[in-house]
Amino acid sequence: MSRTRTALALGMAAAAALTVASATATASPLPLAGSTTVTPAGHAFKATLSGKATLKAGSVTVTCTVSVSTGTVPAAPGNQNPAGPVSSPITPPTYSSCTSSVWGVTPTVTTSGAWSVSMQHGSPITATLNVPVGGLVVTTTGLANCVVTTAPTAPAAVNGTWTNGAPPSLTFVNATVPVTVTGGFGCPTSATTSTFNAVYKVSDTTNPAQQITVGP
Repeated sequence: MSRTRTALALGMAAAAALTVASATATASPLPLAGSTTVTPAGHAFKATLSGKATLKAGSVTVTCTVSVSTGTVPAAPGNQNPAGPVSSPITPPTYSSCTSSVWGVTPTVTTSGAWSVSMQHGSPITATLNVPVGGLVVTTTGLANCVVTTAPTAPAAVNGTWTNGAPPSLTFVNATVPVTVTGGFGCPTSATTSTFNAVYKVSDTTNPAQQITVGP
C-alpha cells in the first residue's frame, strides 16, 4: 500500500473512532435529579395571586389581578421522591378582573382539565405548572374578537421557581407557553407562544400556622 493510501486509511479510521466516541458520549444517560420532600404531608394548600398575572401573545397582553388555585400535598410516602420531583394535583386556576393592552377589547379567561404542580428541590427550587391540552383559553370581545388557546395540541410544562418562606411563593418570569390564536382583524394569529408572568403566595389551609415547605 502506498504512503498516500496508508495515510488516507489511518485518517478514515481516526474519524470513525471519533464519531463512535462522540455518539457514545451523546448517548450517556443524564444524572438523576436530587431528592425532594414536600411537607406537611397530606395538607391542603391555597395559591393566591400576588399583584398581577400577565399572558402576552404577539402584541396583545392580558392582565389579571385575581387568580386562585387549591391543591393537596400527597400523603406520605408520596410526598417524598428520592430522585425527582413531587407532583400535586391542583384545581384549574381561576382568573378574573382581567384587562387587555388593546383599547376597546375585553378579555375573559376560562380554565379546565387536570392541572398539577411539580416541585424539585435544588438551588433554586424549581416548580413546573403542568397545563392540560386546551387547559386555558382567553377569549376577547369588542374591537377584536380573538381566541387564544394554550397547550393546543399537547400538555404544556410552564417552568417557574419555588421559594420557602412565610408564606412561600411560586414565581413565573417570562415562562413560555405554546398557544394558537384564531380570529379576525387585530388578533395576533401568527403567535405560536405566549409569555406568562405571575407570583403566587401559598398558604397551608389544613393548619394556617404551618407553611408548605420543599426540602431534600
